[in-house]
Amino acid sequence: MSFRVFHAAIAAEELLAIAYVWWCAITGRRDRLLCIAVATLIGEGVLVTANRGDCPLRGLQERLGDPVPLFELVLSPGAAKRAVTTMGAITAAGLVLLVVRSPRESR
Repeated sequence: MSFRVFHAAIAAEELLAIAYVWWCAITGRRDRLLCIAVATLIGEGVLVTANRGDCPLRGLQERLGDPVPLFELVLSPGAAKRAVTTMGAITAAGLVLLVVRSPRESR
């Protein structure tokens, strides 16, 4: 149970990072928190890609005796797999928008 809470906290942080990247891309804001969000998302993307689309924590989760992936607690297996791809696309689009939009001075 404590692993699920830890895993859910990581997922929540990554969703917030995606939202922050989009907010900064739209508003032109650039700050240290944006750098942390971008690094987090790129790191997660590399790990998910290396794990062929699965969560990097899946093996640990299974070794701890919890065979149900986090997204499958609320989605069907097919929808959970699509959610990973969809979130990756949303993240990539936000990062591209961040690059092409001109920044404003951060306070």
